[in-house]
Amino acid sequence: MVLDFLSLAPDQQDLLTTLPFDGHHLVTGPPGSGKSVLAVQRAVILALTGEPVTLLTRSNLLRQSLEPLAAALGPDQGLEVSTVHRWLHSWHREGTGRPAPQTDDGWFDWAAVMLHAASRPPAGRPFLVIDEGQDLPVDFYRLCLLIAARTTVFADECQRITDIQCTLAEIGTTLAGSIRHDLTVTHRTSRQVAALANHFHVGKNPPRLPDRQGPVPSLHRYDNAQRVTEHIVEYARAHSDRRIGVIFRHTRHQMDLVARLERRLPSTRLQAYVGESTGRYRTLDLARPGVTVLNRASAKGLDFDAVFVPDTHLDAGEDPTGAGVRMLYYVLITRARTQLFLGYAGETEPPLLSGVPATDLVRDQVRTTIAS
Repeated sequence: MVLDFLSLAPDQQDLLTTLPFDGHHLVTGPPGSGKSVLAVQRAVILALTGEPVTLLTRSNLLRQSLEPLAAALGPDQGLEVSTVHRWLHSWHREGTGRPAPQTDDGWFDWAAVMLHAASRPPAGRPFLVIDEGQDLPVDFYRLCLLIAARTTVFADECQRITDIQCTLAEIGTTLAGSIRHDLTVTHRTSRQVAALANHFHVGKNPPRLPDRQGPVPSLHRYDNAQRVTEHIVEYARAHSDRRIGVIFRHTRHQMDLVARLERRLPSTRLQAYVGESTGRYRTLDLARPGVTVLNRASAKGLDFDAVFVPDTHLDAGEDPTGAGVRMLYYVLITRARTQLFLGYAGETEPPLLSGVPATDLVRDQVRTTIAS
């Protein structure tokens, strides 16, 4: 379903109508506050000025999820949706005929990029709209200044789960004079999913719980990979109209499940995404009901009706009080709109989950009574 302006919640409409066109803007909000949808809406509105507008994401899979929405809302506006890597290479080629120089970490030689930007006068004042902006390095925002881009950033520093990242304070300081706008209401998740997510929130004030009701998330002990497969197949067959995300830590476990599911589900009901691959496991239809299997690095910014995270035992060695692992689980949990299944192997619950009360995380829910 395409969310046009009239379909947005009042707080989302207010944000779009009050954001000035000029200047730099930093829009913050918890998972489910609609930042990605609003990033598309903001880009479409800016494109109505007739000036160049580019909507940027770090993740290729997030780009895939936003591109159809942008095309539906502004089909004739000439709005570009791109990953930061692809856009920066294209920008560099315009001036040099070569892609931007990169470093061994897969990012860019920022000193060389900045030197190139400083050596050529800005070509106008383009609009850049950035989704999940906390996942980009501070140097990227310095580049935005050098090219005189009018930049709107949608970000949540409680979802910083990548190796290269920045805080809201760093973004705001770098984009000198930027104006901050806060979203506070969660529209995506059920009250029960949001309540579990708040156990892992690392900020000062957890988001207010939404009103929409749903099943309490559940934690399951799986004896082996086949039990994981059976649980997912059972749920997928009982809920053929739902988008189901299965999120793994390791690609090898991800692809092992895909091989098992291929023998149990029609091809039209199964998709997988592997970031470093091409072809079959690179392009998805994220609006299609069925099972989508992906890894944690690709899950940011996405949502599903139901989510399975079957391998929480792999985080048993992490400090359960550490900010990094807590932010990771905050992101994983809030991918679920209505129903969430966490799983582990072994005899004991992972320490990160063992302290969560049964009111917010049901243990070993009976398979035949999965809530609808």
